[in-house]
Amino acid sequence: MIRDTPPLRSFEKALAGGFGVIAEIKRRSPSMGDMRAENVEQAPMVYAKSPIVKAISVITDFASFGMSLEALLKVKAVANQPILRKDFIRSEHDVYQARAFGADAVLLMAAVLNNRDKAKRLFELASECGMDVLFEAHTKEEIGRIPEGVRIFGINSRNFMGKWRRNSIVKTLRSFLSLPDYSTNRAAFSLIEHLPENAIKVAESGITLNKIVPDVVDLGYDAALIGTSLLKDPRGVQSAISEFEGVLMHKRTKISPVAHAVPA
Repeated sequence: MIRDTPPLRSFEKALAGGFGVIAEIKRRSPSMGDMRAENVEQAPMVYAKSPIVKAISVITDFASFGMSLEALLKVKAVANQPILRKDFIRSEHDVYQARAFGADAVLLMAAVLNNRDKAKRLFELASECGMDVLFEAHTKEEIGRIPEGVRIFGINSRNFMGKWRRNSIVKTLRSFLSLPDYSTNRAAFSLIEHLPENAIKVAESGITLNKIVPDVVDLGYDAALIGTSLLKDPRGVQSAISEFEGVLMHKRTKISPVAHAVPA
């Protein structure tokens, strides 16, 4: 399958070309419930045509997100952007599987790979397969466990072990009443100051249009991974992405040449 899969596209180069969005595709979320079905179906084509979408994240976990590996190939056939496989990658088999199904990059999580040697091994294997790696952390301690050589760092604002995430009643109410996602801690984005200066930096989870997108640009992030706010928008995913385009295009005109430096 790896021999027959479509050619790789550079995830790293796509993110290095100015601030943009990694747009996500998923059918549901443990914290926010079902996405809008029409948005999920339309997302690949909408993302493919958007000037701000630098890459597309496809979640392949079925149990929690309702997706599958086959979605990687389907999205790659539609879009021109590199495709990130977002899943709980734990083994060499998972890495090979990602490449076989068309992924250009994989997500590795310090919270899942708490063995530094194993994390290094999977990072090196993904690199040997030609894929880029987005290595994710939630805390300063997790950043310290990320192996040397990583060039793309993600800071995730969601606390996977928080009480709001564990409480099934709260999750159900949040889904039906559109309550805020209390499993996110947006202050986590300040962890950017602990990342290597020349790294590509991605803000993940809890990204909203009016405030958080401008904030992460100002902090020095190179991209924001956005899914729920696009896929749950009642106006449709095209209207949602168009609004993001307007905000980011306006923001870009105000960004100075040093705006992406890491804060002192």
